[in-house]
Amino acid sequence: MTNILITGGAGFIGSNLALKLLEKNYKVTVLDNLSPQIHGHSPETTSPLYLSIRDKVTRFIKGDVCDKATVAEAISGQDAIIHLAAETGTGQSMYQIEKYVQVNLGGTALILDYLTNQPHSVKKMIIASSRAIYGEGKYISKELGVVYPEARADEEMAKGNFEVQYPGCHAPLQLVATDEESKIHPTSVYGITKQNQEQMVMTVCKAIGISPVALRYQNVYGPGQSLSNPYTGILSIFSNLIKLKKDINIFEDGKESRDFVYISDVVDATVLGLEKEAANGQVFNVGAGVATTVTEITEMLLKEYASDCTYTITGNYRIGDIRHNFADISRIKSLLGFEPKVSIAQGIHRFAEWVTGQPAQEDKYSKSLKEMESKGLYK
Repeated sequence: MTNILITGGAGFIGSNLALKLLEKNYKVTVLDNLSPQIHGHSPETTSPLYLSIRDKVTRFIKGDVCDKATVAEAISGQDAIIHLAAETGTGQSMYQIEKYVQVNLGGTALILDYLTNQPHSVKKMIIASSRAIYGEGKYISKELGVVYPEARADEEMAKGNFEVQYPGCHAPLQLVATDEESKIHPTSVYGITKQNQEQMVMTVCKAIGISPVALRYQNVYGPGQSLSNPYTGILSIFSNLIKLKKDINIFEDGKESRDFVYISDVVDATVLGLEKEAANGQVFNVGAGVATTVTEITEMLLKEYASDCTYTITGNYRIGDIRHNFADISRIKSLLGFEPKVSIAQGIHRFAEWVTGQPAQEDKYSKSLKEMESKGLYK
C-alpha cells in the first residue's frame, strides 16, 4: 500500500499521522473541512495544524465527508483509508444530536456506500473509534464478580454521590482495565455514534473484501492540540485557563479518572494498524493503560506552568460524563508489538513546554458550559 487517504487529516491526530506517514514515504491525501471549532475562523492562514501539512501532503482536499462527490474524489486511487473525520465533543453531542449523527454516521455511510458500489483500489480501512463506546469502565464486585455499571443517575450525582453503583453490590466496586471484550454501553450521543461507526466499518468492509481495523483511542493529548476548542479535552482547556490567569473548576469530587495517551504513541499505534497484517479484522484499545485523576492532572499542569492559579472542586457535573475508564492494552501489545513510550509526566511536560510558547485563546469553555446548563446537561 502506497496511497493513503486520511479523512480529518488536518486535525490534531490526523496532521501528526500525516507527517509520520510522509516520513515513511507514503503518498498522503488529506480530506478535511477545516472546521472553525478546531481550526479557527481563518484556517488557511492561521491554523497551525493545517499549516503543518499544507505544503507537505501529496494532496489536500478541502471538503465535507458528508458530500458524495467529495468522498468519491478523495477515495479515487487510494490503497487505504484512515477515517478520522468526526465531531468529537462528548458534552456537545448531547445537544447537537442531529449534527453528530449526520457527520459521524452519515460520513461513514457515504464512504462505505462508495466502497461497496463503485470500483476502487482500497485494501484496508482503519476507523478511529473511542473509549466512549464503553461508557463506564469495567469493575470487580466482591458479590458478583465482573460488572459494568450503567450511566450514573442525575439524582445521585446531585447529592454528591459520584461513584458508580451496581444493583446487588454493597461493597465498593474495584476499577480494573477495560479490555476489548468489555460491555459496550455508551453514555453519550458521541459514544453511540462511535460505536455505530465501528460496527459499520467492521461489518461492511469484511463483507466486501476490505481489511477493517478499529482503534479505540483513549484521551489523546499533546503539542498541537487546539487551545480554543472547548470540547478538545481538559489538558488543553485547563492550560488555556491558566494562560488566561483564570482559576479552574474541577467537576464532581476531582477523583474521576481517564487514560491519557500521548499523541506520538497514538500515531505509532495507528501506523502499526495500517502496516501489520495481524491487525486486519481486529479491534484494539489505544491508550497508556494507566488511570489518572482530574485533580492529579490539574496539579501537574499548575506545577509545570509555575502558576499562581488555584482550582476548586465544585461538585458540578455534566450529564453523559463517565466516572472512570482506562484501557487494557494487552491485545495491541501482543498482536502488533505496540508499547507506549511517553509517560504521563513526560507527556505533560512536553505539552506544557509547547503551550508556553502559544498565545492565550478566548475562553470559549465557559460559554460551552452555559450552553449545556441552559439545556439541563450541566449542573
